[in-house]
Amino acid sequence: MAPSPKQDEDFPWWLVILAVTGAWLFYEVMASDVYSQALRTLTRGIWITISVAVVAYLSACAIGLGLAVMGLSRFRVLRQIARLYIEVMRGVPVIVLLLYVAFVLAPALVAGWNALADPLGLPLARTRDFPLIARATIALTLAYSAFLAEVFRAGLQAVPVGQIEAAKALGLSGWHRFRHVTFPQAFRMILPPLGNDFVAMVKDSSLVSVLGVGDITQLGKVAAAGNFRYFETYNVVALLYLTMTIGLSLVLRRIERRLRADKP
Repeated sequence: MAPSPKQDEDFPWWLVILAVTGAWLFYEVMASDVYSQALRTLTRGIWITISVAVVAYLSACAIGLGLAVMGLSRFRVLRQIARLYIEVMRGVPVIVLLLYVAFVLAPALVAGWNALADPLGLPLARTRDFPLIARATIALTLAYSAFLAEVFRAGLQAVPVGQIEAAKALGLSGWHRFRHVTFPQAFRMILPPLGNDFVAMVKDSSLVSVLGVGDITQLGKVAAAGNFRYFETYNVVALLYLTMTIGLSLVLRRIERRLRADKP
């Protein structure tokens, strides 16, 4: 059911409550030496959190779009390969995939490289030379590419067939139809779920702490274990994640509203 005009005009009291709570926590951070110390410690992990989320998300988008195109291909083999990948990746919990990539796939890749490099006289690799942050990024990419593939597929299928037929009648090639007709229309429709998945990626990036990657969550665990200030430390951890995710949600909502207003 479409939201009523009254619902669209509701004042965002939830945002006011969050802003007041955030202002109070910010004051506590500035006024308390314990909170200030926790903030200084955790801010070192912000860059790791953001970089892992952005790189993994962009990579997952590229793979997901390719999987969506394969899933809509006229070739049965490509469709089956895409479906197999999507179902397997969606069926494995993200944290299990992180552990699998870190401790099974990464050593296997190193062993495979050494098997090829040894006869050719190339330098051999060691498992410890495969950075944990790279393993975590690969795992998040694999996990989210399957979900994003379904988002892209739904968007591409939602484009009216008449638009594609008209592009064919104009003599546009398959690539030009996709680039100028299909994908621009699909992108408008899938922007909200794409934005939601990016926010989810930022939150799920906290799972990389199980590998010892120095993101916000990992630094918070280490700091709390050292000073036993669990309440203050995890308050700051939650505040940092809330600031990032709510800020992203508001930006994405504004972009969505602008695209809706520009839609003819």
